[in-house]
Amino acid sequence: MRFTRETISVEKAVQMLLAATAHPLPQEEISLYEAHGRVMARLLQADSDMPPFDRSPLDGYAVRAEDTVHASVEHPVWLNVIETIAAGQVPSKQVLPNTAIRIMTGAQMPEGADAVVMFEQTENPGEISERVGVKRAMKAGENISRRGEEILQGTQVIERGERINGGVMALLAAFGYVRIPVVRRPRVGLLITGNELLPPEEPLRPGQIRNSNGPMLAGMIADAGGVPLLFPPLSDHPGVAKEALDQLVDQVDLFVTTGGVSVGDFDGIAAMTDDDDVQLLFNRVAMRPGSPTTALMYRNKPLCGLSGNPGACFLGFELFVRPLLEQMMGQTKVLRHSVRATLGSSCEKPCPYPRYLRGRLQVENMQLVAYPDKNDKAGNLTTLKNSECFIIIPAGGRGRSEGEEVEVILHAMPRFGGES
Repeated sequence: MRFTRETISVEKAVQMLLAATAHPLPQEEISLYEAHGRVMARLLQADSDMPPFDRSPLDGYAVRAEDTVHASVEHPVWLNVIETIAAGQVPSKQVLPNTAIRIMTGAQMPEGADAVVMFEQTENPGEISERVGVKRAMKAGENISRRGEEILQGTQVIERGERINGGVMALLAAFGYVRIPVVRRPRVGLLITGNELLPPEEPLRPGQIRNSNGPMLAGMIADAGGVPLLFPPLSDHPGVAKEALDQLVDQVDLFVTTGGVSVGDFDGIAAMTDDDDVQLLFNRVAMRPGSPTTALMYRNKPLCGLSGNPGACFLGFELFVRPLLEQMMGQTKVLRHSVRATLGSSCEKPCPYPRYLRGRLQVENMQLVAYPDKNDKAGNLTTLKNSECFIIIPAGGRGRSEGEEVEVILHAMPRFGGES
């Protein structure tokens, strides 16, 4: 089967992989302070109004608007100050005609008041005294945060499948959620194949290179929310990969392999696709680099077989593994979104498949410009650390010229700025 491969599009390959693993992992409860980066397992509702009471959004004086009707800079209206309220305190007095209460940001509004005059709009704003001169006419309701104006009790505030960031954690805390229901993180078994690979700590030997794909994928898996389990490298002997899967399959939710997916004599992952107990999803994708990228199901566990070339491995993870991990964690929006940009330099090399060129982004003359990595061979890794997007060059003999519009997939937090 490795010599009679059906080539499918990237989009179809992603759909097939996601369809084969459609159900999210089970949920678990964790502490609020452990929740950053995790995915909500169910929706949560507000257990109270927000704000929970009428409050002042600024430092000033709580007043009756009708008492300030004639106030101006030239002719301040003088009111008697009867109390001071700090945030967290409950007012003990009511604002009566021709009185005011000094109030701090976040403090509960006293009865009788329907506006707050900021300190800067009074005479001698820094002075604490028994009377205050108001220099501006106020309107009823001005400078008041009303109870429930942001969120009403019972309102859905956090959705199932939402990834938890700092803002979500703030909401969780505000509504008293300290044990958070999240989807369990996927355990990802990393199997690196290749007799030529050495551990990073070993000195180089003739004909061998250090294993860089393992650490790279471990970092990318963790960034995507998974738990990387880096197992010992596999040799290229036929049958070794299958034996390793049998021993490890109960420890993981997903296998990611690198190398061994092409048509060489020692490509063990590719050889597995001929076995009766393996459900092949695809083993050739219309893309460069990484066309031999393979996906299969083995004992109900997905396996993503990525190319051994670092650049192709990097691309394969972003296109296939990251969306799969996100779906396994219950996220609902997992497909990669693209933007349009102007090509910063020509890429006119012909190719029968779409090419995904690593690159970087700039904003020039109010336009987004994508510059391809000039060192984009699949086996090159020295520029991976600066890559922030994939520039898609359509299949065909013409490529794309500088200044033409191209599709761009962001794969990292963009660092692009203005003209350099």
